[in-house]
Amino acid sequence: MSQLSHNDKITHGPLADRPNNPKVGLPISHESAPGHVTGTALYTDDLVAHTKDLLHAWPLQAPHAHAKITKLDVTPAYAVPGVVRVLTAADVPGVNDAGIKHDEPLFGDEVRFYGHAVCYVLGETEDDARRGAEAIVVEYEPLPSLMTITEAIEAESFQGAARTVSRGDAEAGLADSTYRFTGEFEFGGQEHFYLETNAALARVDEAGQVFVQSSTQHPTETQEIVAHVLGVHSNEVTVQCLRLGGGFGGKEMQPHGFAAVAALGATITGRPVLLRLNRTQDMTMTGKRHPFHAAWEVGFDADHRIRALKATLTSDGGWSLDLSEPVLARALCHIDNCYWIPDIEVHGRIAKTNKTSQTAFRGFGGPQGMIVIEDILGRCAPLLGAQPEDLRRRNFYVPGQPTPYGQPVRHAERLEQIWATLETKADVVSRRLAIEEFNATSEHSKRALAMTPVKFGISFNLTAFNQAGALVHVYKDGSVLINHGGVEMGQGLHTKMIQVAATALGVPLSYVRLAPTRTDKVPNTSATAASSGADLNGGAIKDACEQIRRRLDVVAAGQLGIHPDDVRFVDGVVTGIGFHDKQIEWAKLCHDAYFQRVQLWAAGFYRTAGLHWDANRMQGEPFKYFAYGAACSEVEVDGFTGAYRVLRADIVHDVGDSLSPLIDVGQIEGGFVQGTGWLTLEELRWDTSDGPHRGRLNTQAASTYKIPSFSEMPEHFAVHLFEKATESGVVYGSKAVGEPPLMHAFSVREALRAAAAAFGPEGHSVDLRSPATPEAVFWAVEEARAAAENGSADAALANGSHNGHARTSGEPVRV
Repeated sequence: MSQLSHNDKITHGPLADRPNNPKVGLPISHESAPGHVTGTALYTDDLVAHTKDLLHAWPLQAPHAHAKITKLDVTPAYAVPGVVRVLTAADVPGVNDAGIKHDEPLFGDEVRFYGHAVCYVLGETEDDARRGAEAIVVEYEPLPSLMTITEAIEAESFQGAARTVSRGDAEAGLADSTYRFTGEFEFGGQEHFYLETNAALARVDEAGQVFVQSSTQHPTETQEIVAHVLGVHSNEVTVQCLRLGGGFGGKEMQPHGFAAVAALGATITGRPVLLRLNRTQDMTMTGKRHPFHAAWEVGFDADHRIRALKATLTSDGGWSLDLSEPVLARALCHIDNCYWIPDIEVHGRIAKTNKTSQTAFRGFGGPQGMIVIEDILGRCAPLLGAQPEDLRRRNFYVPGQPTPYGQPVRHAERLEQIWATLETKADVVSRRLAIEEFNATSEHSKRALAMTPVKFGISFNLTAFNQAGALVHVYKDGSVLINHGGVEMGQGLHTKMIQVAATALGVPLSYVRLAPTRTDKVPNTSATAASSGADLNGGAIKDACEQIRRRLDVVAAGQLGIHPDDVRFVDGVVTGIGFHDKQIEWAKLCHDAYFQRVQLWAAGFYRTAGLHWDANRMQGEPFKYFAYGAACSEVEVDGFTGAYRVLRADIVHDVGDSLSPLIDVGQIEGGFVQGTGWLTLEELRWDTSDGPHRGRLNTQAASTYKIPSFSEMPEHFAVHLFEKATESGVVYGSKAVGEPPLMHAFSVREALRAAAAAFGPEGHSVDLRSPATPEAVFWAVEEARAAAENGSADAALANGSHNGHARTSGEPVRV
């Protein structure tokens, strides 16, 4: 056994300190991996086989984008064999609302989007319920509908609070700029396409207690919504989540109504009720990533540094608010990405349209804000006669500079360090020369390479959500059971929490087991979202474990004849500083402690310190820290079709001191691929015609909605964790890793822009639609070719022309 020295860190010291032989930092596999690959890992729908007398719920979806329900006759449904009950608004004993803003009726008298559920049918089988729904008679009075952001803006259809982030004087900064450009940019949303669709299974016990198994990222909020729909208190409802087959934000707010319907059916019938959406229902009923429209004007000084930015961001919130307000706030807080903008004024507003209520999606508005500035720099670099990578690097934050909302950019020097590391590891210089040689000899296909940075704030914008609890049990035999408020959705949170507990207690990983997340074990939890799951729940677990450790220190000190501060726990063996011949086995110490009536369980709590935020002024320090990174992607584009391949992707990412490197690398890879899907493949198409199917989602299945597959993976894919990056004040010096990597996909989009530009004259600025599907890339290539034929180069500063407009100091030039 290795001995500890006087200089070894004490486990129950500062939050970031690691003890000797920690279990965090080890590259271990996912705790549920064996269950995943053998099929024994249970999800909500798998519990059907263990549930007697189960009823199935089926939604009746409306075929209009906007309509008033003038007649709802459910009587014919009861003539269908197997139909037990039809749930309508009349059955709700509490509040008929599925949200927290009271703008989402669970059963409404008005249809707000195509596919909106009018009522739910309970049947002995799913097919019985479906046939019952088909028998119901509904009459509608169609109403005018708004389907696009443009239509909503023209109709002045907005919802929620409008916000503004500003610093300095943007108008004066623009007037003082050497170069000014204006433009617009509209980009689409994204379907979550988690493998497991939304599901909830509810039952009621003999005492009237409601128990709900739900595929939810926010069990506490699901509990609260179920309680207020049923008209009961939260202590009469328990919500459990075994695990999710993916969430990505789509199960943060959306599952509440489905759980409430299942619970309502169970309380009325006295039988368990399952509501499980099929893929088409899930895609047509649940919210997506928010599409955005941006109108902007930017100014640069003579040295190509950003002087000022003025912009308006409009998000498409769909039919209700859901999480649109905090999503917009985060977009406004991330429009700067990694760049110092002295004078800035950015307005944000939420459009109200007749589509699904758009919701959280990995990045939570951050990607929508960051893509605006990245698009601006990508479009303006050729007009300035600059290389995009040089323009980006020139404008990086440096230490001492704050964000537009007033938060210091701590560790800003990491941006430059990560950028330089990436250039070396990706062999950028030699590859650029190879690309130039390839393009010079290839007329019909072109290659390009692009680098983009990431700065992403970690914490919930709403300060109150930055708290977590945990419950840790140590049994007499030395085995450990941990409960925490976070949800496992494939991201490896439970794996990290086992590692944190084992490290804090000084025991082997095999001693620790983790129980399912449920609201009667850890109450008042925040959503597993905002990349904060490991930070918050890890802090709470560490707190609980350290309470137990302090008690065991006293017991061990008495047996060893030393001071409690000198006791050390390593790999299940208890000893003291400098000891070589006297030690206690962990299990024996736990046994002895019990017989001394020492408490061997503890409730832990963690709150993120140092946060403050004024949502009305959009000022403060809402984030604990920033996660940094950079990506380099190389693509090849076919000039005939616009089809492309991602040849290589290299990423350097800052995760602090990784809690679990294998998990973190997987998250970085997955985030990058999902971001690439949003920016290049995944196109949501709604029927915007005036025909009978106006408002229908046309891409409502895997056959019409394309997500990344193995064929879209880079042929060479390398992820490097930034070294020597301990983050103080966070559990064991780690950083969040869930959301920030998604934005590395900007490098793919910018590489596609550069490859399309390679078909045109030098200095040509390419306007690339998003998502950059092969069709969009083809039209960008065609536009570049047309510019080459016309012999014009947008960035020919020598002759001072751009699209026929003279470029003079301070004169706006439209991109």
